[in-house]
Amino acid sequence: MTPRHVAVGPVTFGNDLPMVLIAGPCQMESREHALETASILVALCADLGVPFIYKTSFDKANRTSLSGQRGVGMEKALPIFAEIRETLGCPVLTDVHDAGQCAPVAEAVDVLQIPAFLCRQTDLLLAAAATGRVVNVKKGQFLAPWDMKNVANKVLSAGNERVLLTERGASFGYNTLVTDMRSLPIMARDTGCPIIIDATHSVQQPGGQGGSSGGQREFAPVIARAALAVGVAGVFLETHADPDHAPSDGPNMIALEAMPALLAVLRDLDAFAKKYPVTL
Repeated sequence: MTPRHVAVGPVTFGNDLPMVLIAGPCQMESREHALETASILVALCADLGVPFIYKTSFDKANRTSLSGQRGVGMEKALPIFAEIRETLGCPVLTDVHDAGQCAPVAEAVDVLQIPAFLCRQTDLLLAAAATGRVVNVKKGQFLAPWDMKNVANKVLSAGNERVLLTERGASFGYNTLVTDMRSLPIMARDTGCPIIIDATHSVQQPGGQGGSSGGQREFAPVIARAALAVGVAGVFLETHADPDHAPSDGPNMIALEAMPALLAVLRDLDAFAKKYPVTL
């Protein structure tokens, strides 16, 4: 299938184009925290020449435990998203969890992300597609890569061809995920969509700490490097200045101070790999 390019403001995704970085903290903690983190990442990506989209979630609705922190909520978050777009000039991505959230959230962000657990929810996919925004669908931990053509087709059926698909690992027994690199070219071949690797959620250990998820952040760069060797349109990395004290997903987030060295390596690996594309 002919590769599709998807533009998000000044950024363009394509499996044959230079990688785009999607990065930010797991959840929005405050206006100050969001603006500070986004500013650091915008400056870093500008220095390295890497196209960038800022990511954070206003509501982490699928926490392991009822006691898990969920974020600032949609009402408080939307003006902050809009401020980041306007003052920093970078596109913004966030999750939506039900059809009713799609239209109001689309007013403040550039990309609506469908969480992996919700990737087969037809009403949610159609509502996201109807906004005309780019829709990034995370592959469910319970789906095979060839199943994602049916998911993508739901969005495409609404007349929205601005679809990204994200690999974030597959369930393997209890509290464990594995990432099958075959899924990347399979999804690209079957759908034509730009493919993203979510390196930090791929090393998550769902429910691995009893009341919260664990993770192995030291392996996130390994997953990112492997995926770039296969060929992807973008890399999704959650990052935080103090991951060990972050309100969610700390065990699999990358420390913000480690991002410059890692991103420089990923950029160079991507440039080399794009000279030798994998085709099925």
